[in-house]
Amino acid sequence: MSKKHPVVAVTGSSGAGTTTVKRAFEHIFFRDGFTPAVIEGDSFHRYDRAEMRVKMSQEHMSHFGPEANRFDKLEELFKSYAETGTGNKRYYLHSQEEADEHNARLGTDKKPGEFTPWEEIPPGTDLLFYEGLHGLAVDDDNNVAQHVDLGVGVVPIVNLEWIQKIFRDNAERGYSEEAIVDTILRRMPDYINHITPQFSRTDINFQRVPTVDTSNPFIARDIPTPDESFVVIRFKDVRKFNTDFPYLLNMIEGSFMSRRNSIVVPGGKMGFAMEIVLQPIIEQLMDERG
Repeated sequence: MSKKHPVVAVTGSSGAGTTTVKRAFEHIFFRDGFTPAVIEGDSFHRYDRAEMRVKMSQEHMSHFGPEANRFDKLEELFKSYAETGTGNKRYYLHSQEEADEHNARLGTDKKPGEFTPWEEIPPGTDLLFYEGLHGLAVDDDNNVAQHVDLGVGVVPIVNLEWIQKIFRDNAERGYSEEAIVDTILRRMPDYINHITPQFSRTDINFQRVPTVDTSNPFIARDIPTPDESFVVIRFKDVRKFNTDFPYLLNMIEGSFMSRRNSIVVPGGKMGFAMEIVLQPIIEQLMDERG
């Protein structure tokens, strides 16, 4: 951890909705004029797309486990940034558009599914912002979580997470339902051992809970809408960031306390609630930098 160079990590599994939190942080950074070093979790996979397909076929490997990821490089980056405000990063190219952008910038000839070369984070950023699968990962050899100043978990209940993944992978990537279910089953041991434990290390969790029947996620015809859900916001230690629950309850219409460290908000207010909760924390981290 570092007061001078804070590290913020948003973690959640595939289909969890970490993009919503990322957008909330982007709004906060823009309004307050902070410049983040943005790190994408996919860039710390160990294998490119073609190599990973072979590993999945031959070794039943999943993106969730340490064998498929560079936890060592991720911990090295977090530690380096906390100490010096810089470190090495790269990009995983999801699409041809991203490949074209980075090839033009770096003078390379990389294809979608490949990584850009490692490069140094430019000086002058205010904080490191990570969004991906393993922002608070810990295993026998690496402890990424120890370097995180603010850890945020995005954790819809698992049936909703699966529904969102099935719909996203089918619509955006063209995968069949059978292939998606096979991926879910293959990932389950790593999900239990390496994804869920992170949510006990986070400072704040946002857990979306639908108010409609999701008992069989594999036959769901649509994703429950935000208005068909609540979001449970759990704070690990309300004293760490001086959480003001009366203020939050007053600002977020329809919210209520469910436990001494948990507030429940309407699903349609999720993005707004994230900004209301997280902006004072980011500002506190920035104030502590001096």
